[in-house]
Parts: sequence; structure tokens; C-alpha cells
Amino acid sequence: MLKNTVKSLVLAALLAGTAGMAMAQDIMLRATANSNEQDEDYDGLVVFKNYVENASNGAIGVEIFMGTQLCGKGDECLAGVADGSIDIYISTSGGAAGLFPYIQVLDLPYLMSDDRVAEEVLTGDFVRMLRGMALADSGNTIRLMAVGNTGGWRNYANTQKRIATPGDLAGMKMRTVPADLPQTLATTLGASPTPIAWPELFTSLQTGVVEGTANGITDIMSMKFTDAGIKYLTLDGHSYMGAFWWMNNDRFMGMTDAQKQVILDGFAALQQATFAAEAKIAAERAADMN
Repeated sequence: MLKNTVKSLVLAALLAGTAGMAMAQDIMLRATANSNEQDEDYDGLVVFKNYVENASNGAIGVEIFMGTQLCGKGDECLAGVADGSIDIYISTSGGAAGLFPYIQVLDLPYLMSDDRVAEEVLTGDFVRMLRGMALADSGNTIRLMAVGNTGGWRNYANTQKRIATPGDLAGMKMRTVPADLPQTLATTLGASPTPIAWPELFTSLQTGVVEGTANGITDIMSMKFTDAGIKYLTLDGHSYMGAFWWMNNDRFMGMTDAQKQVILDGFAALQQATFAAEAKIAAERAADMN
């Protein structure tokens, strides 16, 4: 009798705990990245999801959407963040430059020398300054949560020839993001800048719409751009590929102080995960290319 009573109490406690967990998960965040599950953006989101759900004891859930399920381009995705249909979105500087042109500062060539310098910059006052500017310019709708890495360092890759000097880019149709600074840089080097959205780059290389692009090793290999005709890669590392993680500000501000801290800590873990994942993946992909 006692044994049955104990078993009943344990079962009741388990059922109550399960029901409590289901009821407690009253916040579900929709997070999206316009890449695939082989990308460090996905690694970062998985770390964020696991941290937030565990640290909040299930009170906050995170649903991950990879690719273009929720939105396809930077301006469209940021509009979704602003109106609250998307809670979290990651962009490159080019993907958000239409709204926040000053974030293109990271695209200035040879601005930072290595990962150590970049990571020091991206965990300090620089990001807090950008956050304030973005909040003001978006009417307090879009909040910059962190800047991590997505793709390592930009290098010149193309389908035509070996690039050894800036002059070798003359006349080449180079894919750029639809932002002023990268297009100005390409023009300065004598190339012909051609703005192409990221999801369209493989086909554009394959069909000759563009002949080259500036991306990290990880992106070139994970997106199989070698199958689209990329044969040459110059490892000049001319700019750091910052990953700007945006969140709907009302969603964040509507949380309790404890929940906000969980989200902040989750983004800190995400940031460090993208730093580490990028270094590891870049080394592996470089080995694959040799």
C-alpha cells in the first residue's frame, strides 16, 4: 500500500512539473538567419536557444528558422523585427546598411588586424554606441543585442584568374552587398560592383552575372561556391565579417529584469560561440582546400 502511494505521489509530482513547465513557457522567440545549418550563425542560435531555455527553466522558448522561411533580404527581415513578426534576426553590415549605414565601418579594408583585436572591439563600448544609435534611428523598435562573427575575414574569390595585386581586379564583375561602402571600394579598385542578394549569389556566379565575390573561407565552402565556378582565392583578410544580432525592442523591454538578464547572457554565449566556431570551421575548410 505504501509502495503504491509513493509511486502515485511521484507520478503526480512529475505530471505537475511537466504541466508547470508547459504553462511556464509563456514567451516564445522566433529567431531567423538567412543561411543554413552548416553555418556558424546556426551554431550560435543553438547555443542561444539551449542557454535561454535552460537558464529560464523553460519560461522562454526559442524557435529557429534557417534560410528564407520568414524573410529573404535584410530590409525585409529588419522590417519584421521592427513590427514584431520576427523577434531575432542576424545580418551582415550590408544587410542592415540601408537602415543603419554607420555599421559599414567594419567593412573598411584592413581596419583591424586579427581576431584578438576584433573580439576586443566587439565586446566593448563600440557595440554599446551602435546600439544607442540604432535604437534612436529605428524609433526604439530594433535593438542591437551583440556583434559576433559570420564567415571570418573577407577574401577575394573569383572564377577567372589569380589576384595578386589590387590592379588584377580591374574590370572584373564583383558581387557586392547592396551598400555604399563595399560598392565604392570595388569601384576604387577598378572592378565593376554588382549588388547581389546572398541567396542569389550561387546562381549569379554559375551564370556569369558576377565573376567574383569577397567572402570568408567558411562561406565559400559551406555554400559550395566552388561548384559555381570559384577557382581562385586570395587570402588577404581585408575586412572582418561582423554578425549583427538584432531583436525587437518591445519584446525585450517587456520582459522582467530576470528574463532580460537571461537574454543578455544568452547573446553573450552566442557571441563567444560564433567567435570559436568560426576559427574552428575556417581552419577545417582551409585544410579541405589544400
